[in-house]
Amino acid sequence: MVHTRKTAVAIVCGGGPAPGMNSVISAVTMEAQRRGWDVYGIYDGFSHLAKGEKQYIKLNYDLVSRIHLTGGCILHMSRFNPTKRQADLQMVVDTLNEIGVTYLVTIGGDDTAFSASSVAEYAKQCGRSLCVVHVPKTIDNDLPLPAGMPTFGFETARAVGTMLLENLMEDARTTNNRWYFAVTMGRTAGHLALGMGKSAGAIITLIPEEFTSVTIRLQQIVDLLTCSIVKRYLTGRNYGVAVIAEGVIEKIAPEDFHKLGDACLDEHGHLRYAELNFGEVLKKAVMKELKKIQIQLTIVDEKIGYALRCAPPISYDIDYTRSLGYAAVRFLDEDGCSAMITMQHNEAVPMPFSELRDEKLGRTKVRRVDIESTHYQLAKDFMIRLLPDDLDDVKLANMFDLSPQAFKDRYQYLFL
Repeated sequence: MVHTRKTAVAIVCGGGPAPGMNSVISAVTMEAQRRGWDVYGIYDGFSHLAKGEKQYIKLNYDLVSRIHLTGGCILHMSRFNPTKRQADLQMVVDTLNEIGVTYLVTIGGDDTAFSASSVAEYAKQCGRSLCVVHVPKTIDNDLPLPAGMPTFGFETARAVGTMLLENLMEDARTTNNRWYFAVTMGRTAGHLALGMGKSAGAIITLIPEEFTSVTIRLQQIVDLLTCSIVKRYLTGRNYGVAVIAEGVIEKIAPEDFHKLGDACLDEHGHLRYAELNFGEVLKKAVMKELKKIQIQLTIVDEKIGYALRCAPPISYDIDYTRSLGYAAVRFLDEDGCSAMITMQHNEAVPMPFSELRDEKLGRTKVRRVDIESTHYQLAKDFMIRLLPDDLDDVKLANMFDLSPQAFKDRYQYLFL
């Protein structure tokens, strides 16, 4: 049955783009219009709303009917954080009220989810009629969805990233004596790096979850990469691709962090990884180690991230996001509020904002790679990396110009 109750829904897109953004916007618009609702697409996330600015477009079928096939976001995006000041939260709620909005659909990652929950909470405290539902988006795949359920955009990013890594691997093989260090997006979790590395057959993939201590020395990363290169060299292949999740940066000990360059924070207090020269630092450090043992090769550092975010979505993400957009509107129409909409076993399942928050950290929970899972163990077994049994390998010790015992003493810390 089609409802004719007149109301208005606003769509806000926060954080960075991900494949499938336009598909959600399209689905929300068409399903809301089918119910007789007005639909407002808010430009640039929460940034204009927090200033009392009514920067929006009234969306309709003709504007959105084919955008589900395209990358990017027709509403543009912003990392503006409305939770830093109560005055900003109040202005967001007041401005939406002035526009006539009673329903709000936010599309974004963990930061936007936290902003959405804060807006919903503040509106409730003020007695305003504003029901909020969040649609989980991030190529990092780190929102707290059930195991095995990706965030939208992840599968497209993985597919495109895999193709890029395959190209790098072929270039390394063709030119020989060449390695690529690919630093990939993934702020605190290694899902994207692992997914790309496993699919492309990267020689080694390093993710933050594998380092169980709070901090690690930069040399540990250097040693893992160097040993991987040397083990592969002994197979007669002096080329390869290593994938390093940028979230590893968060693990670097303070006494080494200055080597990565000057760092600044975004609106949500996160390091801007793109401004750090992590790949360059690793390249120089590993080259220094290889020079000691007279292995000659070229290392090229590559950043893979921005090239993935605005790719046209693959069919999986188109299907997924159209379902999410439809389910978000249906949830609101059934008087739902203050939840993140998910698809589980082909059914729409809302997850209350209260279940998403990490109260200790004051932000949305982060889903990390389970390093005990079969998924990770299989990926690790496909890699070429130093293993405990290698500590007794005389050939490896000879390559490093060390006695067997000295070699074991030097590298056994990697397994403690």
